[in-house]
Amino acid sequence: MPGAALIIIDVQYAIDAPRWGPRNNAGAEVNMARLLARWRESDRPLVHIRHDSVSEGSPYAPGLPSHRFKKAVAPLEGETVIGKNTNNAFVNTGLEEHLRVLGIDEVIICGVLTQHSVDTTARMASSLGFAVTVVSDATAATDVMDGRGINWPANDVHALTLAHLVADYADVSSTDEILVSSE
Repeated sequence: MPGAALIIIDVQYAIDAPRWGPRNNAGAEVNMARLLARWRESDRPLVHIRHDSVSEGSPYAPGLPSHRFKKAVAPLEGETVIGKNTNNAFVNTGLEEHLRVLGIDEVIICGVLTQHSVDTTARMASSLGFAVTVVSDATAATDVMDGRGINWPANDVHALTLAHLVADYADVSSTDEILVSSE
């Protein structure tokens, strides 16, 4: 894990918009900040993914105040920031090439939302041959209404998404587990 890149996905003020509904893991940003601090102090590779929405009315649209990174995990000057406009951080972004140039073969993924960009990015990373770990308490999900009109609470959405990932695509660890194994 010492050579793994930390990827922080879509942690912008837009995630606090009421349109997303209730979310779980209220402390996710605190855990992301803990991971970010460790990666910075040990000068390990990290990538900030910024969602640059092209959807009408999205709080993730460039130019809006909500498009900014949350302060707890905002990139410092010189840190890699890659913009995306889909739910997958690898699609049309140059992320794969960036990681390959650095010789990275393992990624640690955190951010929002577990059931959207975290999930699709983790699956793609695995499909591209990277070893993937998703940080369970440094990601967050929201409630989801299914096609039958049943509301699935954020905690259930989060748990089920992680269960699907660990079945075929990624390891799932807590922030504390990552910090201990990255010493």
